[in-house]
Amino acid sequence: MKTLLLYSTRDGQTHKIAQAIQLEMVPQQVDLYDLSASPVIDWSLYDKVIIGASIRYGRFAPQLAEFVNAHTQELAQRVSAFYSVNLTARKPEKASPETNVYTQKFLSSSPWAPDEVVVFAGALRYPRYRWFDRFMIGLIMKMTGGETDKSKEVEYTQWDKVREFSRKIADKKSKSLAI
Repeated sequence: MKTLLLYSTRDGQTHKIAQAIQLEMVPQQVDLYDLSASPVIDWSLYDKVIIGASIRYGRFAPQLAEFVNAHTQELAQRVSAFYSVNLTARKPEKASPETNVYTQKFLSSSPWAPDEVVVFAGALRYPRYRWFDRFMIGLIMKMTGGETDKSKEVEYTQWDKVREFSRKIADKKSKSLAI
């Protein structure tokens, strides 16, 4: 069986993390799909599912909730994991599922109960943002004590944490699929 790895990204960091997870799980077969492409899933091929999503202005992309709501039963029948990517997680005290408000809010309103949940810090890419996003994210970073130099790109992702998460999911035994 294979692992289904889905992601929702705004500026590419969640996709970059998904690719790192995919590589770390080799030799297991991992199929990678962007949730915004509305992939049609043949669930019979997969015994594990990982979904990653990023935050922008305090919200996940709507495709995340839509997918989870449409496929709650399929997710429950498989080993499943969720990873959240956000800049708030650059602070150690906000980098766990229990302390990250965005992750908590999503999980408390979702019918999905993933077997594993992790929070990764994202990346700050000022030069790549449109003017409005550069301004707003800069304002948010100023208010929260973060980087405000608009010429900088800062990657906060802890890649050792990504590798550890990947290995943990790779080592999980499949659930008995009641299909």
